[in-house]
Amino acid sequence: MKDDHLREITLASEQILRGGFLHALRDTVLLPDGTQAMREYIIHPGAVMVVALLDDGQVVLERQFRHPMRKVMIEFPAGKLDAGEAALDCARRELLEETGYSAKEWARAGVLHPVISYSTEFIDIWFARGLSLGKRKLDAGEFLDVFSASPQQLLAWCADGSVTDAKTLTGMLWLQNVLSGAWSLDWQQPA
Repeated sequence: MKDDHLREITLASEQILRGGFLHALRDTVLLPDGTQAMREYIIHPGAVMVVALLDDGQVVLERQFRHPMRKVMIEFPAGKLDAGEAALDCARRELLEETGYSAKEWARAGVLHPVISYSTEFIDIWFARGLSLGKRKLDAGEFLDVFSASPQQLLAWCADGSVTDAKTLTGMLWLQNVLSGAWSLDWQQPA
């Protein structure tokens, strides 16, 4: 499909905030109808999420307080990419650091853009299996509970509003379709 009639052209850009993690910009754009508008958005380094499958069919989940929401959220393990870090390396690191699990096999499912209206953030979706439990290595200031649940229980939490995290909802969509056979994964054993 052609989309030139939808594109905006950036005329000017100014930095609003440069934090240790996020950067906020304000752009002046030329709209397709010739008028101008302002666009404020956040530059994000990107992240990964891991749908970790236990041998008994359950999935590894976390409970973590999220300050902007002011509540404890149920989530799949996830974390941001470090500068220059490959997505699989980040997925392996985050799974081990947050949960203590390492995996023999990995499959990249896809990517999601959780807040396209105001952020460049993307989250690579990874599946992991052949898990073995070791010791967690939480970052300083990181506090979370690790637990497991059946896909059916997670689906029920998604349906009743107990899970509202966009990446976990998307992860459940992937999990449901993989388990049903509707979607397939290309499993690999990285070195």
